[in-house]
Amino acid sequence: MKKEKHITDDLLSQFSTGEELFSFLGELQTRGIEKLLEAELDGHLDYEKNEKSDNPNFRNGHTKKTIKSKFGESEIKVPRDRDASFDPIIVPKRHNMLEGIEKVVISLYSRGMSTTDIENQILDIYDIKISPTAISRITDAVNQDIVAWQNRPLEPIYLVVWMGGIVFKVREGSKVVNKTIYLAIGLRPDGHREIMGLWLGKNESASFWLGVLTDMKSRGVEDVMITATDNLKGFTEAIISVFPQCQTQICVVHQVRNACKFVPYKDRKLFAADMKPIYNAPNEQAARLALQHLSDKWKHKYPYAVKGWENNWENLTVFLGFPLEIRKIVYTTNLIENLNGQIRKYTRNKMSFPTDAAITKSVFLAIQHATRQWTRPLKNWGMLYGQFCLIFEERILKN
Repeated sequence: MKKEKHITDDLLSQFSTGEELFSFLGELQTRGIEKLLEAELDGHLDYEKNEKSDNPNFRNGHTKKTIKSKFGESEIKVPRDRDASFDPIIVPKRHNMLEGIEKVVISLYSRGMSTTDIENQILDIYDIKISPTAISRITDAVNQDIVAWQNRPLEPIYLVVWMGGIVFKVREGSKVVNKTIYLAIGLRPDGHREIMGLWLGKNESASFWLGVLTDMKSRGVEDVMITATDNLKGFTEAIISVFPQCQTQICVVHQVRNACKFVPYKDRKLFAADMKPIYNAPNEQAARLALQHLSDKWKHKYPYAVKGWENNWENLTVFLGFPLEIRKIVYTTNLIENLNGQIRKYTRNKMSFPTDAAITKSVFLAIQHATRQWTRPLKNWGMLYGQFCLIFEERILKN
């Protein structure tokens, strides 16, 4: 049966301007809210208006209340009961803002806008005055979501986990200090990527990462096949202490950048060209020959540039033991770097954050925006998963 249209062309034809239509929709919302409030009170009292009841609590007139919504400010009549136990759901007591406008405020905040900018934006668009205090109260409601998200159960197995940090300036007492948001992205057996959590600490360190890994394990992670991290001292040892069977890959891109720091600009292009055969090698043996060539040619001139490769060789070449398709996703932490870039885009308007809670809230909301497109498995996932199953068959089947 075809559904009957409640908004007809005849109804719409009476509006000659968008402003008239907007005003009508605002009035329609007001009337609708009042009807819903009456229905809520019926349910609260357990009898409808004009019905007889033995309930000692009964209707006690109305109070006027000004509410704010995307249609501007409007005045509604809120029904009362005698013992004042009625607390509406649609417009709760001590609240004068509908959910729609609160979502707009949170959305603007997540895009890095300050409370003053949000106040001006809402005033320009909806002609509603919202104080910075009210904006902070609205965005603070996100804190409950953050706590639940940070403590949610994780999958028992992750095929790859990329880990990295991003530094922000945060006010601490009378000083502004650097603090690090630690991030971990896990690749699940269904091919989807997942932000496993965010953790706030001071300077990035292996000891803090040990706490992060322990937290992952306490939330249900039983095994990780491969990790991709930067070359932080002690990072590999921290991973192995929590997930002993994990293979730990140090980011090759980070190593290339770090090596180039020790090479003057005039030789950097040639040095970079001589590093390419190392990470483009078909296997570890060929990579070692390429490293030997690099060492013979440059070590006498730039010993520290070559030393980084030699000292971290085992963890830099883990990816060479995998098929080409897996190599592409584990040899670098670019996935974390790209996410950090998205977070920076949403937080670039803030030179520093007033509290730890403020930075956590901003990064959490930025992550929600940045990962909205993560709705599909990785490209060619069927083939990739088959390769993972061949290499880690017993551990995957176990979980």
